[in-house]
Amino acid sequence: MGSLHEGHLSLIEKAYSENDEIIVSIYVNPTQFNDKEDLKKYPRNIKEDLKKLNRFENIIVYAPDNNDLYEKNESSKQYDFGSFTSLMEGKYRPGHFDGVATIIEKLFKIFKPDNAYFGEKDFQQLLLIKTLTEQLNIKTNVVGCKTIRDVDGLAMSSRNKLMSDKEKESAKEIIKLLLWAKEVYSELDFIQIRSEIENKSKLIDSFKLEYFEIMNLAEFSNISKKSNEKRAFIACRIGNVRLIDNIKL
Repeated sequence: MGSLHEGHLSLIEKAYSENDEIIVSIYVNPTQFNDKEDLKKYPRNIKEDLKKLNRFENIIVYAPDNNDLYEKNESSKQYDFGSFTSLMEGKYRPGHFDGVATIIEKLFKIFKPDNAYFGEKDFQQLLLIKTLTEQLNIKTNVVGCKTIRDVDGLAMSSRNKLMSDKEKESAKEIIKLLLWAKEVYSELDFIQIRSEIENKSKLIDSFKLEYFEIMNLAEFSNISKKSNEKRAFIACRIGNVRLIDNIKL
């Protein structure tokens, strides 16, 4: 959605290494925002984005306006992706996944890409897009790419720019909570881990925990039914900025 950082650029680099032609879409999609204030303040800087893309040769940048993709008064489509979209992000951001699926379906049908690259920081979204392609028989191969972090472990996000320096210090505790959960996962049950995560989060300045979950992907989504992978997920607000992260256990 623009305001590009090294996480975004790593997706392009991977795509660049595996394909002959690359299309980079930059678009803040209004239908996936359940909070109008969040949409309004979402960072945008297309000029800086284009400068950062100068490192790549022979790429196409698609930066549409709303009118290019939506009819007047058009809203998101309604999808049925099963119960996993009512958990975590689906629970806390009602309508978000319908908005995501709507714009991804539009982009995939316009460009018909062989491969499409998405970061694992938005892991639930990644699974949703894989489910979308399966349900609609879209031939695009959806590729998940590892989360890119700064030196302190904070997952890179366009929203990081909205935090003060003090808030960024609090945000660095997110990965510490996840790594602690990974460390004790084999020793404690989930209820104990979540309770301790809640207690630890209360000691962090300006930190409001929304959820902490541990998911077995085989139970989490039909698209991952053959996987034994387990992941810890977290969402929080630091000041007025909402952040999410996850790691493999």
